[in-house]
Amino acid sequence: MSLIDAIGTLHAPVAPDSRARIVSLVPSITELLCDLGLASQLVGRTGFCIHPAEIVRDIPKAGGTKDVNIEKIRKLAPTHLVVNIDENEKPTVEALAQFVPHVIVTHPLAPRDNLALYRLLGGIFRAEDAAERLCAEFEQAYAELTTMAPTRRETLLYCIWKDPWMTVSSDTYIANMMALACWEAWRAPDAARYPRFAWSDELVRQIDGVLLSSEPYRFTDEHADALEKQIGKPVRLVDGEMMSWYGSRAIAGLRYLRDFAA
Repeated sequence: MSLIDAIGTLHAPVAPDSRARIVSLVPSITELLCDLGLASQLVGRTGFCIHPAEIVRDIPKAGGTKDVNIEKIRKLAPTHLVVNIDENEKPTVEALAQFVPHVIVTHPLAPRDNLALYRLLGGIFRAEDAAERLCAEFEQAYAELTTMAPTRRETLLYCIWKDPWMTVSSDTYIANMMALACWEAWRAPDAARYPRFAWSDELVRQIDGVLLSSEPYRFTDEHADALEKQIGKPVRLVDGEMMSWYGSRAIAGLRYLRDFAA
């Protein structure tokens, strides 16, 4: 299997007798690396890398996903940096690439992209067996969800922010997760990846209901109750991590979606 990342870079496995020094700037991938058994090789993370809590608390923080502390990462002397096209700024990654030998770029857009992600990181860091175990768990959870998904499609507006209101475009990982439950993400006229929108009678006529995500905006039951009264359509809170985190969290996400949509 060729170990090619999201921008076409071919990576070689680490030498059998060496240990990598990995900095992950992607919360969901930090969790994945831990679940691949690579926690002892993680030397840096972001402050948003919070899972698994009992492991990551001992890994040094190097800023956030956007406000990265470049000098702190330089001092950590990583051999490998793991980033994501959506979550990390290109100029920052380019600056880090000046001194980090290996930069692994990720960009899962659909749930099944996780299989290649597991195998990519498992192959680079010689955790192939753990990667295949995750692939098997993913396939089982995927089958359980898709065999029970409802046949009637609904159009739902997935909200990620308030003031201004923001949603997701149809080519995002979240929208593709929704599709597994026969939910079509409402398409905003704005072509942005995470477009802003304004409530209107026309918009409400186009949707069957609303999903309020727990992240990045912390929507609550109070938000859901108020919005449901305002628009007269069902409004439900949804776990944002389960809907948007790829990596090993995606396996739990598929099971969560199965139960949520039942």
